[in-house]
Amino acid sequence: MALMATRANLSKLLSSVTYRKPVFGSGSCSHGGKGSFVVGLSSQLGPLLYSSSALAQNECEVAGSRHMGSEILGVKDYVDYRRSLYGEISHKALLVDAVGTLVIPSQPMAQIYRTIGEKYGVEYSETEILKRYRRAYEQPWGRSRLRYVNDGRPFWQYIVSCSTGCSDSQYFEELYNYYTTDKAWHLCDPEAEQVFKALKKSGVKLAVVSNFDTRLRPLLRALNCDHWFDVVAVSAEVEAEKPNPTIFLKACELLGVEPEEAVHVGDDRRNDVWGARDAGCDAWLWGSDVHSFKEVAERIGVQV
Repeated sequence: MALMATRANLSKLLSSVTYRKPVFGSGSCSHGGKGSFVVGLSSQLGPLLYSSSALAQNECEVAGSRHMGSEILGVKDYVDYRRSLYGEISHKALLVDAVGTLVIPSQPMAQIYRTIGEKYGVEYSETEILKRYRRAYEQPWGRSRLRYVNDGRPFWQYIVSCSTGCSDSQYFEELYNYYTTDKAWHLCDPEAEQVFKALKKSGVKLAVVSNFDTRLRPLLRALNCDHWFDVVAVSAEVEAEKPNPTIFLKACELLGVEPEEAVHVGDDRRNDVWGARDAGCDAWLWGSDVHSFKEVAERIGVQV
């Protein structure tokens, strides 16, 4: 209504003055309105210099609020639908991604590679290490494309060597072991323990589902969170990496639930959301659909 009133007032004002060709500058809007311009009405409008980008921004905000409203309504409708099928607890099991959702690195990877590597002769800058790391990580790995087999050492030796130009075995071992400690990682959500205890108390079964090597279990122990979960499904042990549905199905099998009774939460749309849905699970994108484990619990129907 406010936007319509603004347009009506502007229309009346425009009809009483001489229109001059707009002067275009920089600016854009998501719906394609390019070029901020100011009509020569400064004497009539006083301090208000009306621009297309401002109008477009208002339109974007109105459209965004409408979208958010319909999105919230959609979430509520879906939650109501789930509870009509399964009761107040909408899911019998929660599957959680590890890196980027449950845990995150405490320092940037390139910083650690360089800091530990300096005594072994690593001279690349952090920027160069990161660039080389990404290039190496994106390359196909073996015929099976499984990066993490057992302890993942061959894969990580390749990554470290490509990233730093250093093939020193002592350097690799120090770096490899560092990422099994609580110095390298911390919990993403400081309220996670309280939430997982409440979920477990409510009868919700819990699992970690992760593309990781066999260091994940000792890492979870180091962070003192391994006992929160009933099952840990690691790609190196299952021999299937997300988004392959196999790893999600294995987690559900070990938990004793059907895929449609479980929801998976992770930060990667392709690996976590699409992969879980291909397996028949529900899925929520961390950082978009949900932003904390408390929010996850509440959507499932558990108050914390």
